[in-house]
Parts: sequence; C-alpha cells; structure tokens
Amino acid sequence: MAKFLEYVPGTSFLHRMNPSVKLVCAILFAIACFTTSNLVFLGVLLAGAVALAAGCGLGRETAGLMKAVFAFSLILAVVLLLTTPTGAPLVALPWGYLGTGSLLAALTAIVRLEAAAIPLFLVFYVTRMSDITNSAVKQLHVPYKYAFTFTSTVHFIPVFMNDMAGIMEAQTARGVAFDGSLAKKMRLMMPLCVPLLVSSVRKTNSAAIAAEVRGFNLRTRQSGYKDYPLHTEDYLALGLCILPVAASIALTVLG
Repeated sequence: MAKFLEYVPGTSFLHRMNPSVKLVCAILFAIACFTTSNLVFLGVLLAGAVALAAGCGLGRETAGLMKAVFAFSLILAVVLLLTTPTGAPLVALPWGYLGTGSLLAALTAIVRLEAAAIPLFLVFYVTRMSDITNSAVKQLHVPYKYAFTFTSTVHFIPVFMNDMAGIMEAQTARGVAFDGSLAKKMRLMMPLCVPLLVSSVRKTNSAAIAAEVRGFNLRTRQSGYKDYPLHTEDYLALGLCILPVAASIALTVLG
C-alpha cells in the first residue's frame, strides 16, 4: 500500500493520460458533483470514481481516502441535520426540527464529498509532482511560481505526516500512551506541534534555498525540456468528463 499522496507507478489508462488532462478532468468531475443535488446521480458518479480507482489498482488507497473524507463529511452532515429543518418533521428540536429533508441533505453532502474527492486524489497517486507542475506551466499557461507552490504544498503533506508519526513514535517509546478518548489524544498531541513546526520551518527554508540555487526566479514556460503531447485518449477523456457536467446542469435546471 502506497503512502498518502505518494506516486504509484503503473500502466493503467489513467497513468498514461496527459497530466494536464488528468487535472482538468478531475476538476470537471468535482464541478459535476457540486452542481447538482440529485442523490441518485451523485451515487452514479461515486460508483464511477470507485471503479476508476479499482482499474488503476488503487482500491486500498481509495478506501483509506474514503474513510478520511467520511469522517470530515460526517461533521458537515451533522451540522446540516441540525440547521436544515426541511421535509416532514421527524424529531423536534429547540430551534426547529429534524426532517426527512434534513436527512436527505446530510446524505447528499456525504456522497458529494466522497465522489468529488476520489478523482482529485487519484491524480496525485498516478502522476509525478514534477509532471503536474511542468505540464500545468507548459500547457495550461499557469505561472511557474503558482504551479510550484501548489505541488509543493501537496508534496509536503505526506512529509509532515511522516514527521508527526516519527515524533509520536518517539514519545511512545518514552512511555507516552496515546490510547484513550479523542480529547486525551488532542491534549497529548498539542505539545508535539512545536517540534513539528520547527522541523517544517527548517524543511521549508532548505527547499527555498535549493530553489534559489537552481534559478527559481528565472524559470519560464520554455524552460521545461519535457513535452506532454495530447493523444486521442486524452480528448476522449475530456469529452467523457464534460458529459457529467452537462448532465448535472440539466438535472439542476429541470429539477
């Protein structure tokens, strides 16, 4: 099983696609998810995203991602349940009621976030960060500073997670027990943010110096030596991703 957001080599259709097309397709898929509230359509999109992940051999990574997204979306679902008094009343609340519409809104939020997150994260699992940066600069005409900042942010997420895991293992070896309630874990982890912050500042400073030495400020769209040609499958993928957006807009207008 690959680490979080770590590139996984492969020969699948998604691996072979143009990096810019992957990114655009993932954004289009997310737009389709957030344009409509049709639960059935969102369920179809979620099933398609899971099938795409399985086709790339990233089923276990996707399952872990879905678990993390579910934990976050569950918080949003609870907020919607308590603040969206719509539909037939089921439970009376001091400030309103919990209705069938509230349940539908909460379920829709969970399915929408799950479906939108999978393609976006798959892009990072099947594409090297350097390819995403260079392709975005050369083909999407994104300024190199912005593309580099975006991919560097994504790159440092697993680095910081590994650093945090190492700090927690060191504290566990010293007798600190992280078992117990969530409140206890948060109380024990708060002091660990200081060494993590120090380590993060050091890594960021080292990365900035390395970028300056390599001529970061002189980088332009013509600086990249690698080309990313578009193939027939890339155009086909773009067309297939436009269809859900059109269907989502049509369902919203007709609904």
